[in-house]
Amino acid sequence: MVGPIPAMLRGLIDDAALFPPGNAPMEAAVPAHRGYRQSWYEAMIGPLLIPQSRLAELGRDLHPGRGELRIGVIVDGDLEQVAHDVAALPPQVTVLHYESRHALEHLGKVAPSWGRPVFAEIPFGDEALDAVRDTDFTPKYRTGGIAAEFFPAPETLAAAIAGCRVRGLHFKLTAGLHQAIRHRDPSTGFEHHGFLNVLVAATEAADGAPADDLAATLASTDAADLAKRARRVLHRPRPLWTGFGSCSIDEPLDDLIKLELLHRGDDA
Repeated sequence: MVGPIPAMLRGLIDDAALFPPGNAPMEAAVPAHRGYRQSWYEAMIGPLLIPQSRLAELGRDLHPGRGELRIGVIVDGDLEQVAHDVAALPPQVTVLHYESRHALEHLGKVAPSWGRPVFAEIPFGDEALDAVRDTDFTPKYRTGGIAAEFFPAPETLAAAIAGCRVRGLHFKLTAGLHQAIRHRDPSTGFEHHGFLNVLVAATEAADGAPADDLAATLASTDAADLAKRARRVLHRPRPLWTGFGSCSIDEPLDDLIKLELLHRGDDA
């Protein structure tokens, strides 16, 4: 039987509960993630993202008999140490992918031996995209952070999406995407991208839309229009965009329900 999660939303959100601004403790993040795996929206959730520097905590917080835990490793330490740290994980832990901010020339010497997909965080611009195209890595872009300069303008993100399309690349995003629609955070004044804006823009890019049109979609705050446009393509597999990490699962889930793009249980 087909589940309640439309194809466009499957695997959209990696669980970044351990990261700011959520900063959940490991002893809370792991059982919460297991709960998502038992939920009606399970197909929308990717792996639990865990820093390399905290992998050893899993040995203390996991217990035999509780089933597989699928994770993505955020490489925040020595590249040469990654394989050793992963080999020490409990047997029920499965690493699905790696993410790294290390320079491509260093990452390229070590990461292929890891045997899993690697997302390489790169700066915006054609030069970085051309460099990552010559590797087996998928580009990852930062779309938020502790200062306004970490939030790229719609035109900047649109150029990256269009650049990935013409180079035959997928891309991942991280930070600042908890809500569906572009908005200004009242506590910081930062303009946040909306993940629904990105979803629609990536689909338009795959259909050949120019960067100017993508920028307009990314800049839109018209929730009804964006939801209408998304509804037309929900049945399609998601193009170009692999998804994003979010320290909150509830916020994006609630937004999708409010916009009537997702329905509880099997009545979708």
